[in-house]
Amino acid sequence: MKIALAQLNYTIGDFEGNREKIIDCIDRAKAQRVQLIVFAEQAICGAPAYDLLNKVSFLNLCEDTLEEIASHCFDIAALIGSPAQSSNKTISVAALLEDGRVKRYVGKKTIRSRDEAGYLSSSKGCEYIKIGDKKVAVVVGEDIRTEQEYGEYADLIVNLSNSPYSRGVVERRYDFYRQLAFMTGKPVVYVNQVGAQTDVVYDGSSGMINSRGEAMMLLKSFEEDFQVIDTEADQEPIAFPEQNKTRNVYHAIKVGLSDYFTKNGFKTACLGLSGGIDSAVVVSLAAEVLGAENVRVLLMPSQFSSDHSVEDARALAENLGVEYQIVPINETFAALTTTLGPVFGELPFNVAEENMQARIRGMMMMAISNKFGNILLATSNKSEIAVGYGTLYGDTVGGLSIIGDLYKSEVYDLARYINRDREIIPINTIIKAPSAELRLEQKDSDTLPPYDILDAILYRMIEEGQSREEIITAGFDEEQVYKVYNLVLTSEFKRYQSCPTLRLSTCTLRINRRLPLTNKYGY
Repeated sequence: MKIALAQLNYTIGDFEGNREKIIDCIDRAKAQRVQLIVFAEQAICGAPAYDLLNKVSFLNLCEDTLEEIASHCFDIAALIGSPAQSSNKTISVAALLEDGRVKRYVGKKTIRSRDEAGYLSSSKGCEYIKIGDKKVAVVVGEDIRTEQEYGEYADLIVNLSNSPYSRGVVERRYDFYRQLAFMTGKPVVYVNQVGAQTDVVYDGSSGMINSRGEAMMLLKSFEEDFQVIDTEADQEPIAFPEQNKTRNVYHAIKVGLSDYFTKNGFKTACLGLSGGIDSAVVVSLAAEVLGAENVRVLLMPSQFSSDHSVEDARALAENLGVEYQIVPINETFAALTTTLGPVFGELPFNVAEENMQARIRGMMMMAISNKFGNILLATSNKSEIAVGYGTLYGDTVGGLSIIGDLYKSEVYDLARYINRDREIIPINTIIKAPSAELRLEQKDSDTLPPYDILDAILYRMIEEGQSREEIITAGFDEEQVYKVYNLVLTSEFKRYQSCPTLRLSTCTLRINRRLPLTNKYGY
């Protein structure tokens, strides 16, 4: 049987655009005498659509679009993901389009993603269809992991998926499908979404695995792709591509940033460039994705900024070719401290004055955003966000955070990857001790454990859900663990006010890990 896999980048609610993409692939498949073409889960409307899935008008448009596409399905069968109404509830289905009509729906049973719970209801699960003389098990989404009795009765298993990207997911997904095919003794075809919707990134990485667990066809990661395979043809298996975590994160951020701007109609970005590693990585990615001509930066040194930080920032801006201006904040900071002098009295310089500098910079960047129509990119990383080290209304402000789900050590890895062919980020930015430079000779290590230790503690605490006692038993210093734990807990209120953050890990703060602010238990 000849099968086409259509891995496409959909836009939520763009029924006309999604329809044209789908019909184009159907026409291409028909020209190659394909019998079955498979699209991703929720292909008709894009995902995650959240409360749109509860709007009757939205669901009616999904149904109308399916019927329009079905009129092109003669001499070919198509499986397309869509939401559908069933007994006054919304379910996720694979729609079978054949003979010019929508022939039937196969619903999804397993609803466990937070992006779906509350918006989708459970349905029947796996069902079988006939394509020629082949019996095909059609499985939607996570049912592939929970409803595996179908393998005994099918000649082929087809999974329509919308599995988001997270650290390590591509290799885990490959391993799962490989084991599934081997254990059932049936070939497995799976089609995943690609592209980004707000903060969710889909990596694609669709493919077909034969009954021996060998890859017969693999579609690209982080790109649209269309391929055809003949399941009866005699061909050699192909190797699963080796996965590099940093390279995948790099591509995931590029897709997320590009689609955030393209799908929302934004054109230009701005950010503050400090000479530190975080803003260096953000501006490098922004210039590559959006074009240097569409990125504007301000260098906003204070009396505490080192000369090398200003020079590093200037060198980076010139390396990238982005527009930059140097706007010192000394006078603004002095005016603000003078204005607040009668209120502060003789109290010593502390975090209040430090944060005033960050908030001056945040205010200036928002002024640039408003004046020139740029989208401000936030520059805080996951380590800082976790322990509350980013200044609220200061360096945390922005329309999108592209590194907010990366630990500091991962940001350094990404900087080195950006420099893989030539020095874009000045080497001094990478090797110098990290500092917020909000007081004289300040270093992050003055108040936080070294980032290699901090990140290891945070990873165990956030990603692996370990308790303080488990982390201490693993060999970490008890005082440091309790300090980090308390910092994470007491900074939850800041995360309630954070901007959208590209999801790149298995546990994104405020998405996969949500705590009440009034919380005497901890976590």
